[in-house]
Amino acid sequence: MSHPLALYIFTQDKCAAKSVIEKIGFGGGCINDTLIHLATSEMPFGGFGESGMGSYHGKTGFDTFTHYKSIVDKKTWIDLPIRYRPYQTWKKKLLCLFLK
Repeated sequence: MSHPLALYIFTQDKCAAKSVIEKIGFGGGCINDTLIHLATSEMPFGGFGESGMGSYHGKTGFDTFTHYKSIVDKKTWIDLPIRYRPYQTWKKKLLCLFLK
């Protein structure tokens, strides 16, 4: 059985989110958001199984064959408009500051 590279679930039901995360094998994902896990450098990004194989010696091998699920749980009560189009000049400058 193949596994998706990423999984995104949109719900305010924490039990439903936990159930989906525990039952489905996937590389990484988000709750109530998309792609932010890719932009977060502290979180691993990648699949497992057929898409997650790599080097296999020493600690690198252990890390390669150990699957960590990365989850971002975005709260629904706040959604910053700066994340969305249209991107005015001030938005671009502010985003560049955040991404440095």
